[in-house]
Amino acid sequence: MKLFSKNIALAILILLGMVIVWSFFADEFRGIEEVTLSDLVGEINAGRLTEIVVEGNNVTVTLLDGTVQKAKKEGDISLFETLTNYGASAEILRQMKIEVREPSGFLYWVGNLLPFLIPFLLIIGFFWFATRNVQRSNLQAFTFGQSRARVILPDDKKQRVMFKDVAGVEEAKEELYEIVDFLRNPGKFLAIGARIPRGVLLMGAPGTGKTLLARAVAGEAGVPFFYLSASEFVEMFVGVGASRVRDLFKMAKKSEPSIVFIDEIDAIGRHRGAGLGGGHDEREQTLNQILVELDGFESNESVIVMAATNRPDVLDPALLRPGRFDRRVVLDLPDIKEREAILKIHTRGKRVENEVVLRRVAERTPGFSGADIQNLVNEAAIFAARQNRQTISQQDLLNSIEKVLLGPERKSRIISEKEKKITAYHEAGHALVAAVLPDADPVHKVTIISRGRAGGYTLKLPSEDRRLISKTHFLGELAVALGGYVAEKMIFKDLTTGASNDLRIATDIARSMVARYGMSDKIGPVVFGKHEDAVFLGKEFGMHERDYSEEVAGIIDMEVSGFMKKAFRQAQSILQKYNNVLDAIAKKLIDQESLEREEFNTIVKSFGIKPKPIGL
Repeated sequence: MKLFSKNIALAILILLGMVIVWSFFADEFRGIEEVTLSDLVGEINAGRLTEIVVEGNNVTVTLLDGTVQKAKKEGDISLFETLTNYGASAEILRQMKIEVREPSGFLYWVGNLLPFLIPFLLIIGFFWFATRNVQRSNLQAFTFGQSRARVILPDDKKQRVMFKDVAGVEEAKEELYEIVDFLRNPGKFLAIGARIPRGVLLMGAPGTGKTLLARAVAGEAGVPFFYLSASEFVEMFVGVGASRVRDLFKMAKKSEPSIVFIDEIDAIGRHRGAGLGGGHDEREQTLNQILVELDGFESNESVIVMAATNRPDVLDPALLRPGRFDRRVVLDLPDIKEREAILKIHTRGKRVENEVVLRRVAERTPGFSGADIQNLVNEAAIFAARQNRQTISQQDLLNSIEKVLLGPERKSRIISEKEKKITAYHEAGHALVAAVLPDADPVHKVTIISRGRAGGYTLKLPSEDRRLISKTHFLGELAVALGGYVAEKMIFKDLTTGASNDLRIATDIARSMVARYGMSDKIGPVVFGKHEDAVFLGKEFGMHERDYSEEVAGIIDMEVSGFMKKAFRQAQSILQKYNNVLDAIAKKLIDQESLEREEFNTIVKSFGIKPKPIGL
C-alpha cells in the first residue's frame, strides 16, 4: 500500500511538472512568432489580419494565410487604445473580430505563487527526508535481533527443487526419504512412538550438492524452507546471534511442518575451548542457543533442522550427540555414472548437438564435483556463444574441462623455437612413459600450448574410478612425473626449470608412500608425523607434530630418495628403449602443438606399443 501511494504521488508531481512546462513553452512548441506592436499595427492597416485574441497582456493574431503571431500590450490600458496610439486605423479595428479571454486561474496562481513555493517545498522535503532516515534507523535498532532467513515456500515453482533435479547422491537421497515421509505424514511415526531425528548434518566436499539436496528435501515434502548461512548469526554485539536463533526457530514453528537449513555451520559450531584462536563470546552464545533450541522441540513438532559443512572434524561434540545432529549424511564426489547423470541435468536447458557423447565427457572429469560440472557446461556454452554458434559441440565440452582444470589457453604467448622444442620433448617424455607402463593412467591429450601457469601439459585420466591406490600404481606415477625431466636431460644434456612442479608432486607422493602409507620395506607399516589443524585458525596454520627421531628422519629421507631414483631409472630405461617413439611424438607436437587421444594412440601403436583401453 505504501508503495502504491508513493507511486501515485510521484505520478501527480510528474504531471504537474509537465503542465507547468507546457504552459511556459507551448508557444515555442507550436512555432508562434513574436512581433512588436508596431509590426502588428502595420499588419492591421494593410488588412492582413482576420482575428485578434486578447488574454491578459498577451495578444495573439491570425493572418490571412493562417500564420499565427503574438505580441505584448501595455498592462494599464485597453488593446484598442494601445493600437490606436500606435497609429492603427480605428475604423479597421471596429470591423475586425476581436475576442477577449480570461487568463487560466490555475496558471495565474501557479505563475504568482511558484517562486515563493519552491524554496518552501525544498525546506519541507529536506526535513521529511531527514526524519524518514531517523525513523528507519530506529526501526533497524528494534529489528536488529530478528532472523534474516530467506524463505522458499512450497508453491514457489521457480525456486522449488525436487529429487529429480539432483543427481550423483543416490545413497544420500535414500537416507533422506524418511525425513520427507515424516514431514508428509508425521502421524504415522508418532503413532508408533518413533522419534524422527531432529537434526540432519550434510557432510561432503565443497560443490557436492549439500544445499541443493536440502532444498530438494523441502521440495519433495512440500514444506517451507528457511535458509541462511551460519555467519549471518555472528554480529559485533554479543547476544544478537542468539536472538536471531530464537526468532528463526519461532518462525519455523509457526510454519510447521518446515525445514530450517543452516549452511556452513562450522562458522559458529566450531569446537569450544580448543585453545588456539582464542574465544569468541558471541559465537559461543549463538552455538549454545542453537543447542537449546534443538533440545526444546516437543515430540509433536514437525520442524527438521538441516545443516551443511565440509569440515565435520572441527565441530563441537555437543552438536553431534544423539538428539541433536545425530543423523549424518555423507556426500561423496560422483563416480563416472553419476557424473554422466549430472551432465544430463545441467545440459537439460541448453542447446546441445546430437553428436555430443556425455559419457566421454564424464570419463575426462574424475574428481569433479557437481558444481565443477555445472561450471564446465556453462563454460562450454559461453565458448559456443563467443563463436556465434547456436549449439554446444563435443569439442566445446572437452575444451571447457581443460579450462576448468588449468585455466584459459594462452595462444598469444610467444616462445622461441628452442623453448618450443624443449617443451615438446618434455611433454612427450611424460606421455610415452605413461603409454608404456601398464599401471599408469592412459593419456587423453598432449599439448605444448600454454594454459594457465603451465607451459604445456599431458592430460592423464584413470580408466576407472578408484578408491584404493596400490604401491605399483604410485611407482608408475612417479616414473611418469619424472618422464619430462629425464627426456630433457637425455635429449638436450641439460635441465630447465620446467620440471619443478613435476619434482614437487613426485616428492610429495614418495614421502606419503614412506611416512603415511607404510609402503617402505625398510621402515615398515608405521605412520610418522601427526597432522592436527588448528580449529580456529584453519589449515594454513596447522601444527605438524614431529613424533620421530633424527635417525628415523634420515631413514625416511633415504627411502624417499630411493623411490625417486628408482622412478628415474625406470623412466630413463623406457625413453632410451623407445627413443624413436619419443622423437616421433615430439616432432608431431612441434608441428601441430596438440595431440588428442586417438592421434596419440595411432603414433605409439605404429611402433608396437599397445594403447590402454579407456572407459568402464
